[in-house]
Amino acid sequence: MMGINVGLVGFGLSASVFHAPIIQCVEGMHVKAVVSSDAAKVHKRYPDVDVFADIDSLIAQSNIDLVIVCSPNTTHYDYAKKAIMAGKHVVVEKPFTVDSIEAEELISLAQAHKVQLAVYHNRRWDNDFLTIKALLETGMLGKLSTYEAHFDRYRPEVRGRWREQNLPGSGILYDLGSHLIDQALHLFGNPQTVWADIRTEREGGQSDDYFHLILGYSRLRVILHSGSLVKMGGPRYMLHGDKGSFVKYGLDPQEDQLKAGMHPGDSGWGEDRPELYGKLSTVVGSLPVEATIGTLPGKYEAFYKGIAEAIRSGAALPVSADQGRDTIRIIEYAIQSHREQRTIQLEA
Repeated sequence: MMGINVGLVGFGLSASVFHAPIIQCVEGMHVKAVVSSDAAKVHKRYPDVDVFADIDSLIAQSNIDLVIVCSPNTTHYDYAKKAIMAGKHVVVEKPFTVDSIEAEELISLAQAHKVQLAVYHNRRWDNDFLTIKALLETGMLGKLSTYEAHFDRYRPEVRGRWREQNLPGSGILYDLGSHLIDQALHLFGNPQTVWADIRTEREGGQSDDYFHLILGYSRLRVILHSGSLVKMGGPRYMLHGDKGSFVKYGLDPQEDQLKAGMHPGDSGWGEDRPELYGKLSTVVGSLPVEATIGTLPGKYEAFYKGIAEAIRSGAALPVSADQGRDTIRIIEYAIQSHREQRTIQLEA
């Protein structure tokens, strides 16, 4: 089996929690190098990796096959471009880029240099989303009328992090919104219309920390919502169709499990608590049915297994750069909708 040596650009929360532990669990993939200003922090976790001060030093290493860009959003385009032009395969943390023009250029460069380029939309492999995807395939909800997804938090204090500063690509729409948008596009494709309300809820906030989006399809409305002042949250997902409804509370546990040191394959990995299982109300024949639906296990490892297969055999990427670009375009339409206070009609 072809080994794949990985270089991480950055070693903050994203790289150290979401990427490195998952990569190390995929057969044949190895973290070999990290770009970081804190070599001691990296070596405490991974004593044998090389630590470089800048991306230029990393991509100059001939033994690095795949570069993972986990740095601040404003650097995604520049760092991905450098890695592609050095002939490396690339995974970019979400959001892919801060605008769709940058995304298009990276896609063209990756094609020209014949390298794989993917975007890390890992929440396609959340346990609740996998369950919803499987449920929709059964047709038990009938023709879907509304799909509503929330990613709410209670963070009343503004932090000094770059994600909350007044920078391109900062704010909750690019951060959590990109997850919800990607999930919706994965299920339903591109919408016909976009309407958005985007605002800053918290005192002293420099970037958006609230959004409410409505994506319009022919008969379906997709409602995506996030707020930072939600002390008592409601359902995470609500789906309603002409044959039934599905309601699900709670958040996939894999992030907390990774922070606690768990890994794919450990007992309980990605499993939901029974009290958070979703509730289904439907009709079978003429018989009303109320049921609790056990949540499928989450599997973040599926992303990097898919990346490995794409590099080794040319298999389809788990999340393509084109799909990452489509998410950025919806964010741009949402910003335009809010700015112009109107519903945006997308081109067919």
